[in-house]
Formats: sequence, structure tokens, C-alpha cells
Amino acid sequence: MSFTLQVNDGIADIGRDAWDACAAPTGDPFVSYDFLHACEASGSAVPSQGWAARHLSLHGDDGAVIGVMPLYLKGHSQGEYVFDHSWADAYQRAGGRYYPKLLGAVPFTPATGPRFLVKPVTPEDAQRLSGAAQDAD
Repeated sequence: MSFTLQVNDGIADIGRDAWDACAAPTGDPFVSYDFLHACEASGSAVPSQGWAARHLSLHGDDGAVIGVMPLYLKGHSQGEYVFDHSWADAYQRAGGRYYPKLLGAVPFTPATGPRFLVKPVTPEDAQRLSGAAQDAD
């Protein structure tokens, strides 16, 4: 079994059915398609606000989505509930570039929860997925 990893510029590129097939089993409303789509469609989590979607989708041999991950390329730390402003300032003073940074998170939501979302699979599929992940390094 082979896999293809895709970077998507918005959750709509993946689609509700494919995303929720992976997210719904978690029972976490903050990783649902509807919540993340509302963040993006409202203009809240968009590049001009410092939230450029870079969601990952993992596709199987048949092209079907079998896993997703909410990811954002961040231009600042506002809206993350991660207080790394002093780290960013220190890194910049030392000559580094802290931003943009890639963040696996849910915009504006301090709730913890799953971020690697995988469609339920048979034990055989899980074994193949595990083997492919080990071979990927």
C-alpha cells in the first residue's frame, strides 16, 4: 500500500465528507469540518489575519482521504493561546526569523484535543499504515 500526502490551502479543498470521516470519530467539535470551515469562511483564520491554512491530507492507493491534520502557517502568535512572544522577540534579536511558523492547532481555541485525525481502519490497514510510516523515514 502506498500513500500520498497533500498540502491544502483551505479545508474546503478537502471537503466535508472526507474531513469528517477522519474527525467525527474523535467527538471533538473543534476539529470538525464545520468549525474549521467557519473560521476560514468568516475571514477569521485567513492569511491576512496571520492564519494561512496548510491542512494535510493523507490519501490511500485509491485516492481516498484516510487522514487529515489541521495546520496553519502563522505570521504571528495572536489567537493561539501560546505565549511565545518573548521567544519570538529573543530569536529575532539574535538574528533569527521566528515567523512564519507551522502550527498544528485549532484557531482561537484553547481546548486540547486530537490533531492527527485518521479515518477508522481495519487492523490490517492499521498495520500497513504503521509499516508505511516506518518506511517513510
